[in-house]
Order: sequence, then structure tokens, then C-alpha cells
Amino acid sequence: MNLEFLPYGRQAVDEADIASVVDVLRGDYLTTGPAVTAFEDDLAKAVDAPFAATCSNGTAALHLAALALGLKAGDTIVVPAVTFLATANAAYFVGADVVFADVDPSTGLMRPSDLKAALDRAVAHGKKVKAVF
Repeated sequence: MNLEFLPYGRQAVDEADIASVVDVLRGDYLTTGPAVTAFEDDLAKAVDAPFAATCSNGTAALHLAALALGLKAGDTIVVPAVTFLATANAAYFVGADVVFADVDPSTGLMRPSDLKAALDRAVAHGKKVKAVF
């Protein structure tokens, strides 16, 4: 696997970012105010969608996606073997089962052949896959 990683813990924050945070902190709302509404409106326009909903973190977003898909106990989700724990937790939170798919050792990404192998394993165990995260 390529050992050149993005600097996960290093932030790039400039004065405009700081000023934006200060504006929100001095406002009446931290999490549901006009800055969030403006961001969601801009995001919806950027992806040509009728609306957008933001989440507090990736775990919440994946959980919301699982709920929106109607995933539930007895359903199966394929998840790459190399991922953040939240990916598998989204299945856990809705009671679904997880089947892990291998990844390309040079990229860390799931390939079509890895997905097919995971789907074949699921079918061999009598499971029907409802989603791939």
C-alpha cells in the first residue's frame, strides 16, 4: 500500500476561517442557524439537488444514510475491510449485518473483484446484500 497519507491531524485554517467561526459563536445559533442554512443551500446548488442536509460528523451521516435506505435487522451491508469504524457501525446501529470486502493492497480501495467476492460470500451464507458503503 502506498505509505504517503494525507496529514489527517494537520489543519489548514486561515484568518477568514477564524472570522467565520467567531461570527457564528457571536450569533444566536451554533448548530442550526443561518450559517448552516446558507451552507446547505450552497451545497444543494453545487450538486444540482433540490436540498441538502448536513450532519455533525461522518458517523451521523452514514447512520442517516442507512436509515434513509430503510436498512434494518436482517439486511446485509458490504463494507471495505480498510475503513473508519463508523462505516461498519452504520450497519450495526440499524441492526444490519456486515460483510467485509478486501481492498487493493496498493491503494486501500475496494475493487469490483473485491465487491464480487464479498457478494458471493454473502450469498453462500444465505444473505442478500442491500447496500455497499
